[in-house]
Amino acid sequence: MDLNPLIAALASELPSVVRWSGAVAKGLRQFNVAVEGKSSGSSNTDALTLADLTVQELLVSALRDGHPLFRACRIEGEEDTGDLRRFASESELAIAIDPIDGTRQYRDRTGDGYAVMVQLQSHKAVHYSLVYVPESGPHGTWVEVRDTRIVCGPDNPDHTARQVLDDLVPMDPRNRPRSNKIYLIGFQDQDPHKAQLVTEAGLEGFTSDTMDGSIYPLMAEGRFAGSLIHSPNIYDFPVSMQIARVLGGDAVWVHDRSSVDFSFVWNDEKANMLRFPGIIACSEHADVLDTLCELAQDWSPVRYAP
Repeated sequence: MDLNPLIAALASELPSVVRWSGAVAKGLRQFNVAVEGKSSGSSNTDALTLADLTVQELLVSALRDGHPLFRACRIEGEEDTGDLRRFASESELAIAIDPIDGTRQYRDRTGDGYAVMVQLQSHKAVHYSLVYVPESGPHGTWVEVRDTRIVCGPDNPDHTARQVLDDLVPMDPRNRPRSNKIYLIGFQDQDPHKAQLVTEAGLEGFTSDTMDGSIYPLMAEGRFAGSLIHSPNIYDFPVSMQIARVLGGDAVWVHDRSSVDFSFVWNDEKANMLRFPGIIACSEHADVLDTLCELAQDWSPVRYAP
């Protein structure tokens, strides 16, 4: 399939739907919408709400009823809701959906960094990313990555979502702040300890409980240098990977420093999601990648202790 018309169609049709999805999530957050469904033992992973299920249903329905090219892709959704059978069962291209990234803070009302996310992936790369953080700023915050263009900025409901994104000034790799902040997650109850080890290595480690906001705007704006994640899932992490690579960096497995692709994923049955194996460092800065790989190369690649 030719990527250009598919990316153009996603960029045209998705922003309004993602904005609607954010409004639905924001409205539902006023109520007790927690549900049971996952049993990995991680409070971050196991959090699930009716908003996750509802937003994915909305996004899948919009893709089903949208451009015909969408149905030629696989859908990789973090949840099981939506008319998924209408899409290709086998295709090199997949549209990945994380309906509520940051479900635990969304559910527990402990922060406003939750986000609605959609990406276009192939076996080797991420080709398009769209992130909307509904409660960041007065009207929400956007991140869009397309080709070599990264934009991040506030929403404006007086204009169409596509117009807002078109009017945002692209990030300039030559004119960005330099940060040493690193986001850590996935090490189960060891997250705070691992973050401290990152700090002792000369960077600044932050867990999901200590980071202020969503990692995607923070990385896009240069306020975070990257992340160190144990077995990240395919529904949200690839946005960071695309941001880092557009800015000249990479996402690598720490054990051998090879670039991450989608050839190696595993089904985490405890969490009911697809993950990359092992520990992955992601940054736009080569020296940060070196520090993270040197630090974590001997850490256990097994997510769940026997």
